[in-house]
Amino acid sequence: MRPTNKIAAALVAAATALSLGLAGCSGPAEQEGTSTSSNVIDYWLWDSAQQPGYQQCANDFQKANPGLKVNITQMGWDDYWSKLTAGFIADQAPDVFTNHLSKYAQFVDLGVLLPLDDFEATRDIKSEDFQEGLGDLWIGQDGKRYGAPKDWDTVAYFYDKNMTDKAGISTDQLQNMTWNPDDGGSFEKVIAHLTVDKKGVRGDEPGFDKDNVAVFGLASEGAGGENFGQTQWGAYTGTLGWEPTDKNPWGTHFRMDDPQFQKALGWYYGLAEKGYMPKFSTFGRGSGSYAQFAAGQAALAMNGSWMISSFSSLEKVDLKLAPTPTGVDGKRSSPFNGLADSITRFSDNPEAAAKWVAYLASDSCQDVIGEAGVVFPARPSGTQKSIEARRKAGLDVAPFTDHVKDRTTVLLPVVQNAADLNALTAPYFESVYIGTKKPEDLTELNNQVNKLYEITAK
Repeated sequence: MRPTNKIAAALVAAATALSLGLAGCSGPAEQEGTSTSSNVIDYWLWDSAQQPGYQQCANDFQKANPGLKVNITQMGWDDYWSKLTAGFIADQAPDVFTNHLSKYAQFVDLGVLLPLDDFEATRDIKSEDFQEGLGDLWIGQDGKRYGAPKDWDTVAYFYDKNMTDKAGISTDQLQNMTWNPDDGGSFEKVIAHLTVDKKGVRGDEPGFDKDNVAVFGLASEGAGGENFGQTQWGAYTGTLGWEPTDKNPWGTHFRMDDPQFQKALGWYYGLAEKGYMPKFSTFGRGSGSYAQFAAGQAALAMNGSWMISSFSSLEKVDLKLAPTPTGVDGKRSSPFNGLADSITRFSDNPEAAAKWVAYLASDSCQDVIGEAGVVFPARPSGTQKSIEARRKAGLDVAPFTDHVKDRTTVLLPVVQNAADLNALTAPYFESVYIGTKKPEDLTELNNQVNKLYEITAK
């Protein structure tokens, strides 16, 4: 049975809205397509850096399961969700695909995912087998599991020690930054000093020209409305005890009207007005923090742990990591996200697909992924192997992993109608960043969003 026209329309809307700017890695398309053989398990992912590790997992799985073959398709982030949606509509979706927390709720509502509880191979997957907090996120409102956790991510600052040394900013300063929404704390002082205008004057020196900046102290990842500040402002608002919804997952009441949250947003976007961070008009949606950092246009680049390999590949950079700053509560904070593998209802052999998902969620596969050091696998053993791999490569990833160890994470919202939500939040936050709206105007947005969810609940 194919999706109805209503479902098809919703899927198209979901793919369009959700592909605008959510965090994720991308790469060139490879091996696109699906197989018609019930013995071939089609598996889709978007991160080219992870494909070699998962190919090794596929090879090992095939040896243990004679007669089954895994065909891996990798495509870039921009194409991934639109082609997945097209596959749902045309009844040509893969058997298994890498799923995202911000998307799966809507996919469950549209009936395109199969509960893992229905299959012998996956019904015993337990939340306690994974890093705390990840497993339960993939349990729907019906109490059934729709994803087997594969990895997780937090945020930190990437920086070039050559640049910070030249500026006279010490490692100790970067490791112990503080933040508050009034004056930005020592964090703002650091990025002000790291900012340099085109005449060589630093941001905290007399004569600094904020309208002609050569190097910004802090890179910009956009406004953050489409991902609730995951790589923008979420690390700061999290120290205020602020979370986007009243509960998570499946919250229905949003909290963007919180005065402290709005004050923090005013401080954050105000960095652009001071010249310490690019204005929206400077880079807009076209250039993220990685591109700005790689071009030498920014000193500190907040980004997710999934970007470690990309930043590490840059030449002539003495790459280091700095943790997010401690807030007024004396604690750090980071948005916490995770990916999982899901089975589509279009699978020709869902039992075989479930075997593959169970293997993807096992120590056997996640240890392989951990040893590659590209991401932090969801299982603790895989996480530790990834830490060791990065340590051997000369990079201390504690600024990412300490958030999980110290339980200083804030979960990104898992809600229904994510596409409709993003259609409202993304342009509104951009307007605040640009300056055509004020942070206080987010109360109006909050009212619109809450009305949407009141209608949904009826």
